[in-house]
Amino acid sequence: MSQRISHSLIDPFLGPRLKALYPTLSIPRSFPPEGIILVGHLFALLGGVGFAWATTVWWGGLLAAVGVFGNHLADCLDGTHARATGQCRNGGELLDHFTDPISFCYWMIGIAVACGRLDFGIALILILMAMAVLTNIKAKMIGEFTLSTFGPTEFKTLLCAFGIFQTSWGILQGFTLLPIIAYWTAIGLIVIGAVGLLVNLIQAVKEVNEKGAAPDTSEWNNTRS
Repeated sequence: MSQRISHSLIDPFLGPRLKALYPTLSIPRSFPPEGIILVGHLFALLGGVGFAWATTVWWGGLLAAVGVFGNHLADCLDGTHARATGQCRNGGELLDHFTDPISFCYWMIGIAVACGRLDFGIALILILMAMAVLTNIKAKMIGEFTLSTFGPTEFKTLLCAFGIFQTSWGILQGFTLLPIIAYWTAIGLIVIGAVGLLVNLIQAVKEVNEKGAAPDTSEWNNTRS
């Protein structure tokens, strides 16, 4: 596994507090960490449903916030549980990194549904998946899995706040303007995401040239077994 390096603004404050909840949850030692990953993924799915309904019912934004927070809590505790019970497995690590970007896709689809623009959802998913692929390829080439200053934790915090805002607005002001707010939020995410992807791509090319091993000049082995 690549060395994990986080430049996150929020993780140093939020991460230890969430991990401190682990003893109070009394998770059975025999329970597999992969089960926690599954629970987190189900929370992510609930979050996506919440975002989809957030512009029409008061509980939609609240469900979205709960789903995003539950996903992040599970993401913090799966590794803690694996280390505490001696169940660290490469397969669990693979599942964790595989499901993370899919969770974000649920939320982007939900926001796109809420504003009636599935094309926005497609654009957001493309940006998210491109960012995930870039992060993992760079990690393989330089041996460092790096999270930026505004990384997954910051994005999840923003999404939680957006869900709570939608519920509060719906209760206090009604739902008339919420589809418009979701519309411009989606546009903002697309613009910021596209710019961020371009910047990260340029930086990643420079990093792999500076820190990566010698380029692989070998030919493909096309021998069939």
